[in-house]
Amino acid sequence: MALNNAWSNHRLYEACAGLSDTDLTAERTSFFPSIHLTLNHILEVDRRYLDRLDGRDVPVESDHELLDFAALAEAQRAEDRRLIAYCDGLDAASLEREVPIRRADGIWINRVADVLTHLFVHQVHHRGQVHAMLAGTAVAPPQLDEFFLAEDAARRREELTALGLGPG
Repeated sequence: MALNNAWSNHRLYEACAGLSDTDLTAERTSFFPSIHLTLNHILEVDRRYLDRLDGRDVPVESDHELLDFAALAEAQRAEDRRLIAYCDGLDAASLEREVPIRRADGIWINRVADVLTHLFVHQVHHRGQVHAMLAGTAVAPPQLDEFFLAEDAARRREELTALGLGPG
């Protein structure tokens, strides 16, 4: 899931790189009112949950500055690699470890496996929104599903190798 997540983010950012700043920040119908704000939200949540998984007690809402697109893409790549490294270090017992998650209504205890599931679902949810918003631009939304099945390995091998994510 972490590898698929990084690959999907890469493909989405590659598509968004074809947009002007005006298109990136244009008000659109979605949970967050622009492509740029949605991408920024994905990054903020990734950072927050990875910090929690790493044992840092972070505020409920962290105030991150709104990064320009290039800095946002670079920061997301770094968080994706951080998530891959975190997941690579897990074993069955690690997935059962309990993690405190500070929320507005208190501190909740969750298993690592459940926090990771939430993080991946969160990513998919908001990437889907960016994908839909791209449909309203001149840039075609990229393929974000498939390509992680055995029969699709040849189609993704070159891209994953270029990303330094292995032969696929």
